[in-house]
Amino acid sequence: MSLDGKIAVVTGGGRGIGQAIATVLAAQGAAVAVWDLNPEGAEKTVAEIRAAGGTAIAVAGDAADADAVAAAAARTRAELGPVTILVNNAGINESEPFTSLSEESWDRVIRINLKGPFLVTKELVPDMVAAGWGRIINISSSSAQTGAPAMAHYASSKGGVIGLTKALAVEFIENGITVNHVPPGFIDTPLSRQSIDVDAAAAFMPMKRAGTPEDIGYAVAYLASEEAGYVTGQTLSVNGGRYLF
Repeated sequence: MSLDGKIAVVTGGGRGIGQAIATVLAAQGAAVAVWDLNPEGAEKTVAEIRAAGGTAIAVAGDAADADAVAAAAARTRAELGPVTILVNNAGINESEPFTSLSEESWDRVIRINLKGPFLVTKELVPDMVAAGWGRIINISSSSAQTGAPAMAHYASSKGGVIGLTKALAVEFIENGITVNHVPPGFIDTPLSRQSIDVDAAAAFMPMKRAGTPEDIGYAVAYLASEEAGYVTGQTLSVNGGRYLF
């Protein structure tokens, strides 16, 4: 697979899964704009990409704020060109029992996890329509496939991402744009190691290991490629066999 000549945006690309997605896309030849609320994280990812010989820029901003998204898009187009690959990865993961879930927590998670992809896609999809070619990959969650206790707001937000994926896949199918989503399963990231014993949990996985951020990155790279041109509106589950659908 080659992404030579393609311009990609990865939101939340400053750490973990987003960082791996950005570095894998760059290794396949794409020029990558790493968007992140944390400028230091975005710069770190860009430094890694450049050290490997790739092309990338760091763009700081809130992917759930329309003005910030417009400014980030303008800078990306000015420095790299029109965007034809978008990975909506930015999001937050919060856990709170439903009976104590506040309206503020609900709104915050929905704003970041669902409104964010809406705003970023709305801003960048005209580039793809003009090019007659585009790839949109949304990072959803296995929690939206199976449900999860104390995660009603998170699972709902990611379920919305799945619905958004399917709706956009149908709407833009005649424009040469594919829209798919990847729901990660149990992935070993620094954030997950702060809350659970990753090695112990991995022993219960069918593959007897946790997934890596790069596992998600390579799945995204496939969906972004020419080779995936006949794949749209689909779920590419990357979960080591934990959920067999």
